[in-house]
Amino acid sequence: MVFRLSLLFLGVFSSCLSTSPTTPPAVLSASSQQPNHAAYATKNVVLVVIDGVRYSDSWGDSSLANIPRMARELAPKGVFHPQFYNKGVTKTNPGHVALTTGHHQRIQNNGGELPELPSVFHYYRQHTGAPATKAWVITSKDKLEILARTNSTDSAAQFAPATSSGKNGLGTGYRPDTTTIRIAKQVFSQHKPQLVLINLREPDSEAHEGNWDGYIKAIQQSDRLVADLWKWLQKQPGYKNTTTLLVTNDHGRHTGERFEDHGDNCEGCRHISLLVMGPDVKAGTVASKPRSQVDVAATMADLLGVPLPKRDGEPMRELFKTTPVNAD
Repeated sequence: MVFRLSLLFLGVFSSCLSTSPTTPPAVLSASSQQPNHAAYATKNVVLVVIDGVRYSDSWGDSSLANIPRMARELAPKGVFHPQFYNKGVTKTNPGHVALTTGHHQRIQNNGGELPELPSVFHYYRQHTGAPATKAWVITSKDKLEILARTNSTDSAAQFAPATSSGKNGLGTGYRPDTTTIRIAKQVFSQHKPQLVLINLREPDSEAHEGNWDGYIKAIQQSDRLVADLWKWLQKQPGYKNTTTLLVTNDHGRHTGERFEDHGDNCEGCRHISLLVMGPDVKAGTVASKPRSQVDVAATMADLLGVPLPKRDGEPMRELFKTTPVNAD
């Protein structure tokens, strides 16, 4: 049963992650990971997926003009990953499924096909015994309601998260991103969930319309919405200093002037971004080990201490100061 609520610069960041012009950011490598036996301080995990933003129009633009708040207010307190990729199908539903299940699936992009494996949301509920309202999929695109479902016969499949997708669920159409953030805040306030996915769809939608100005404005709006959400969470009891926020994309867009579409193996479609905030991150650093979407589900499960069957990804422990007690 599905509980439904109706209706993120290459150049190693230059100076934008520095607290002063003379303080360059540290660069994280896989070998810099020093395992210990301290538990994560993270108690809540929030994944924000900004739909269809090309890296060259966001973090890859040296001016950072379209993402000033994430780049200059959030990144100095978090970990930024300039080598993060979609290595599967570069479309909305496949990208989101990789992020949430840790598995590449050539799933239909119209909401007509379900994930073949349970997601981190299912395993979180199964492992903790939490009710559906403690795990949420909150999306501007209605077709992403499928993230709460699966065709799997795994016992975890019955532990679906709660959803609020599109106007009123699958098949009802898209809604504005500002509405999605408003609903997300209501969910946080009322249900106190510990695992949440939020999809912001407007950059992708504007680009598909061939509206360059609208696409850029939508990226800028997403930047404001993410920064405001983080600051709001840090004022909320139960979320302040206990929440890890991951901000990424489902896919990019074609390179050059073909920004309207996406879906192939070009650099523009594959190269996306990852920003991680929270109490366990190595603040003000830039990651160096190449990673991809399938590592996100494993990382979310790792942070929450939830068992997740080994799939195509692994926890990105190099981003954090501590590793879990049961780390290998």
